[in-house]
Amino acid sequence: MNQDNLWAPWRLAYLRELERKAQDAGWEKTTAGDFFADYWAHPEDDETNHVIHRDERGIIVLNRYPYANGHLLVALGEARPRLIDYDPEQRAAFWTLLEYGIELVQHTLKPQGINTGINEGRAAGAGVPEHLHGHIVPRWAGDTNFITVVGQLRVIPDALEVMAAQYRAAAAALMEEA
Repeated sequence: MNQDNLWAPWRLAYLRELERKAQDAGWEKTTAGDFFADYWAHPEDDETNHVIHRDERGIIVLNRYPYANGHLLVALGEARPRLIDYDPEQRAAFWTLLEYGIELVQHTLKPQGINTGINEGRAAGAGVPEHLHGHIVPRWAGDTNFITVVGQLRVIPDALEVMAAQYRAAAAALMEEA
């Protein structure tokens, strides 16, 4: 791909000024809340909260606001904002959970592709910047079409409860196979 660059070195000063204003206004302290910590603290609510898997280190949760049908979130129980803030053993546990989530997506939905990612920090798009989490998004050819582009609307073809039940059944089947 041949890509042109527009160099704008003055932009960094502008971004730093925006950050300073945000800090002065307290925007970094504004949050929708750490629902991961709440889910972690209340395993008795796993079904209601669409927690698909829980182990001694973290959880896999069905995203209530998915990019695509079956979108999962992975988080460790201990909240830290950046991947590097976890020790190597915790990072290994995070990646193990992420890999298991990918296996669940493949087993349950058999997508044509999968996007995985981490949005670290508010500027990177993290909705819960104080609690690092990973995204696992199943993808199919044509899953983003005119309704998404023109109508700025995502079509999610299955209810969260149905999708959660399918994931739980796949988790049980994978456990039996192991």
